[in-house]
Amino acid sequence: MKVKSAAKINLALDVVGKLNHGYHAIESVFQTVGIYDEVTVELTDDINIKISCEVPDEFTLADPIPCDEHNVAYKAAYHYLNRNGAGKGCRIHIKKGIPSMAGMGGGSSDAAAVLYCLKTLIGKDIPSPETIGADVPFFLTGGTAYVSGIGESIEPISDYSGRILVIAKGTEGVSTVEAYGAIDCLKKPVHPNTDALVEAINNNPDEAYKYFGNLFEEAVHLKGVEDIEKKMNACGALNATMTGSGSAVFGLFESHEAAEKCAEKLAGDGYFAKVCETVSDSFVRID
Repeated sequence: MKVKSAAKINLALDVVGKLNHGYHAIESVFQTVGIYDEVTVELTDDINIKISCEVPDEFTLADPIPCDEHNVAYKAAYHYLNRNGAGKGCRIHIKKGIPSMAGMGGGSSDAAAVLYCLKTLIGKDIPSPETIGADVPFFLTGGTAYVSGIGESIEPISDYSGRILVIAKGTEGVSTVEAYGAIDCLKKPVHPNTDALVEAINNNPDEAYKYFGNLFEEAVHLKGVEDIEKKMNACGALNATMTGSGSAVFGLFESHEAAEKCAEKLAGDGYFAKVCETVSDSFVRID
């Protein structure tokens, strides 16, 4: 079974506290977008799990992607088959289209795609997907959602699909651990208004862009992010904001023509840049 597996962006991302077990509590609006990995899962009659990857050279400059048991997609397969596999193994192939270290959830999307395929092929429910990764449950839902806690609390909100975006990223990356450490050092941060964004998406979606925001931009200062946002705004973006803990940036545009011109300019300046739309589903079945 082969599927396209969507990336996500954070239309808003706030960190609202630190929990007793050391994890940070977030308030965010997650949105799946039309930039995809391709994930193929084939059941085998032995109990082994094998994984292979196709990774563009430009992605490996940011962060090498493991193609072994350290890949979260492998962990997802092991998690599912160990509980539901009935003596089966699988082969997994991942063709990367989602940049790494971008704040777009590529690894979690792949893991969710493996779970989705195995559930379809074997027919048994997915046990405790949150134990694989904090973003995995969201990708099993997809679309537009208010996400809180450590990412395990997911509340679907009104559909925000069909919005035109440019997503761009340089070679810079930032680890999640480092980014949260920088958050902890902020003094008097200005928090994004996540509640106002949810209200706007539900009731006045054309005005929602006014409430895009990301607390990590105050904590993680990357020259590439600042440059991309500046260039997107100069191209007429309604808003341009970093996603996740970095380092990709999304800009919202009113027309495909303006978005294409902006992506062309950013690509000419050496950035990964792609036009896409917000989408309502995480997975598109290919075969």
